[in-house]
Amino acid sequence: MGDNEKLIRKCQQKSRKAFEELYRKFSPFVYGICLRYAKNRDEAQDILQECFIKVMERIGEFRFEGSFEGWLQRMVVNESLNYLKVNKNSFSEIDEEDADAEDVAADIVSDMTAKELLDVISRLPDGYRTIFNLYVIEGYQHNEIAEILNITESTSRSQLKKAREQLIDIIRNEFKR
Repeated sequence: MGDNEKLIRKCQQKSRKAFEELYRKFSPFVYGICLRYAKNRDEAQDILQECFIKVMERIGEFRFEGSFEGWLQRMVVNESLNYLKVNKNSFSEIDEEDADAEDVAADIVSDMTAKELLDVISRLPDGYRTIFNLYVIEGYQHNEIAEILNITESTSRSQLKKAREQLIDIIRNEFKR
């Protein structure tokens, strides 16, 4: 039995000490995901706390059939989306014809640090940032995003297009190397 499995089983047995260890071990991973969806670090911290409350409540549902990190990531994304829904994110509808986006210049992006890229993404408006994260980082398809966020597929596509355009503008203006 691996270290993670032992730790998770102890958490499932409601060990407070084990849960504190789980928090210390996985909070940087969870916080990184929260930052992708939050407007700022304070909001990400709020989401982080809510995520670990959910983990504590639902750790008994983890069945060791896949990776714990995958299970945790899904929970964090869902909790982040719930937070955004409660805080009334809006998604504007744009004609589907406009849904083709220009690709970011690869040489500029490849020279950026992860922190710089995360900073640029965090400056996107809520709707753009949410859909960009779901599509580009989490790997959801537009039909899945539409269902999760209760929007149309064309809204998802247009928000992604606008997010990419805004990212390109920021990167071109600030990271000319």
